Amino acid sequence: MSNTKAIKAVPAYRIYCVSKIGDKKTVWQEIGAAWKHKDGKGLGLQFKALPLAGAEVVLRAPSAKKATTA
Repeated sequence: MSNTKAIKAVPAYRIYCVSKIGDKKTVWQEIGAAWKHKDGKGLGLQFKALPLAGAEVVLRAPSAKKATTA
């Protein structure tokens, strides 16, 4: 299912767990990365942590300064 060569490539997205503390403070914690499948019909996800219960999971394109593998 997954291609080990794809895991070594720069991920297409970073995975974040976004949770709110009180009414105003929002905390973004990076919890993994995602790579596009070669056929363009899906993503392979690799988590280094699980999201907190009730938190939002967000995928964002990696910034140029943080373009390393997960």
